Amino acid sequence: MDTQQIQKELKFRTSRSSGSGGQNVNKVETRVEALLEVSTSEGLNEEEKAIVATKLASRISKEGLLSAVSQESRTQQSNREKAIKKLLSLLETALIPEPEREEVPERLVANPRKRKKAKAVQSEKKAARKKIIPPKEED
Repeated sequence: MDTQQIQKELKFRTSRSSGSGGQNVNKVETRVEALLEVSTSEGLNEEEKAIVATKLASRISKEGLLSAVSQESRTQQSNREKAIKKLLSLLETALIPEPEREEVPERLVANPRKRKKAKAVQSEKKAARKKIIPPKEED
């Protein structure tokens, strides 16, 4: 993943931020949406594009645009920087490989004879540990 190339490919959409804030919110477009067209991005190789398309499918629009929005700050510039960071962190987390899981063998069908024999052997072992008390002789 080439972050510099991705930053060059980003497109931005601005709009008025929601919430309280008075006149500034009503007049200035401070909300920023960073958009990346995943399928044509040169910052991602084909394998990375496929991974991003599957893992971030819910965040990719019908037009194939991955978006990240920021409206926390009062200035458009800081929201723009935050939106870029959000989008890059989304891509980075999506591209972290999942750890390989060990294959767990399917549960084997129990062999009752083998189990009973093992129990008998264990029982004999424990019986051998007991003190042997000789029988009392009668006078």
